[in-house]
Amino acid sequence: MANYKVGRQSFRLPNPPVITAWASVAGKKESQGPLGSFFDVTGQDPYWGQKTWEQAEKRMQQLALETLAKKAGISTRDFNLVFSGDLLNQCIGSSFSLRNTGIPHLGLYGACSTMSESLLLAAMTVGGGFARNAVAMTSSHFASSERQYRFPLGYGGQRTPTAQWTVTGSGAALVEEAGSGPRITGCTIGTVRDLGIQDANNMGAAMAPAAFDTIKAHLEDFSRTPEDFDLIVTGDLGQLGKDALLMLGQEEGLSLGGKIADCGTMIFDATRQDVHSGGSGCGCSAVTLCGYLLDKVKKGELRRILFCGTGALLSPVSTQQGLPIPGVCHGVSIEGG
Repeated sequence: MANYKVGRQSFRLPNPPVITAWASVAGKKESQGPLGSFFDVTGQDPYWGQKTWEQAEKRMQQLALETLAKKAGISTRDFNLVFSGDLLNQCIGSSFSLRNTGIPHLGLYGACSTMSESLLLAAMTVGGGFARNAVAMTSSHFASSERQYRFPLGYGGQRTPTAQWTVTGSGAALVEEAGSGPRITGCTIGTVRDLGIQDANNMGAAMAPAAFDTIKAHLEDFSRTPEDFDLIVTGDLGQLGKDALLMLGQEEGLSLGGKIADCGTMIFDATRQDVHSGGSGCGCSAVTLCGYLLDKVKKGELRRILFCGTGALLSPVSTQQGLPIPGVCHGVSIEGG
């Protein structure tokens, strides 16, 4: 297995596992954005028929898993393993969505990098021969995130220009040993970066250094350049974080212009929708990947992408204690079948 390792942070998959099916569930605001027509399931009710926003997030993950099974033509009990996580305390959106299903589950917390983390681990598990298939899944909800990390919605707090809008949505992808679909050919595990940023309303700036480090590491480990990819897709840096990433590249002589796309700037229309710096949350990269990007790869419109989920590793307690916000980013190279 050590022969799969490339450089310090990456690994290559000689028999690349295949993403054979994917599903996306999105909320009202997301369905009104530029990618709205690409999502499998959309809802107008922020509660998704539940009593609380947290239970709504649970329901979105259930819908994502059910839709994934339907698109794959199998039962949910045929899933060998689910890697999933969310932004809620103790990841209750994920654990509650899978309770009493009988599906083996490994819960994750990578903040908004969870979709790339779960996809990376699913690829390692299937590519290493430990399972025939594995599901990567995550979710987020605007209202539950605001209540947990910032201000209760009823408080009426003023959002700063650097703030981002947490996406209400869930995405799930099925990774298998063989089949038809995009292939995962290589991955880079991120390192935790902390440059002392303390503003919980400017997470793009906190995550940009980690995103740059992971992109740079992936290119160096695999002896690639940005031109080897059609797109290098970051998770949810938002517009300010994306600008910071491009600036970091310029400072180190790595030109990323024209290749960088950010899910946080893709999912909403900043001119029509009041989202300030863009979208964020676990669901941001999840629904963009599973609702839009993977279809583009399957159709051959994108040949190879580097999917880099970004996460701000803060908690309500760390913010209240005035601690800075570490960031992390994991990269997954996805190629057409």
